[in-house]
Amino acid sequence: MTVQAILESKGRYIYSVEPDERLSAAVKTLAERRVGAVLVMRGTRLDGILSERDVVKVLADRGPAALDAPVHTVMTRDVVSCSQTDTVSSIMEVMTLSKFRHLPVLDGSERVVGLISIGDIVKWRLSEYEHEQRALHDYIKSA
Repeated sequence: MTVQAILESKGRYIYSVEPDERLSAAVKTLAERRVGAVLVMRGTRLDGILSERDVVKVLADRGPAALDAPVHTVMTRDVVSCSQTDTVSSIMEVMTLSKFRHLPVLDGSERVVGLISIGDIVKWRLSEYEHEQRALHDYIKSA
């Protein structure tokens, strides 16, 4: 199964913030949208990603004053991404080995077309297992 299948079931909407936006506003977006990360975008260009981990780290390092800093000073700049044709198992491996929970999905022209979280993968995998269980149950019943 591919990333595209997950995007088709969950949707392609992404939450993003501008690089010059204050961290406090980005934190508010994370809380209001109930998400663990937002993409940092300048127009349609991906500049970075801001995760809850980034926020916790900067607050631990700089204290509450960090909330006045622009997002671009706090975000993760080296963003690992995937494409719609990547397999679910390959992105699970990347996320596990790299210890992060969100992957932007880019098309061939480096345009952002979605965001996949580990929660999206777990939800998709559970649905897949439930479908397999029903199919096995129906097969056994009919035998």
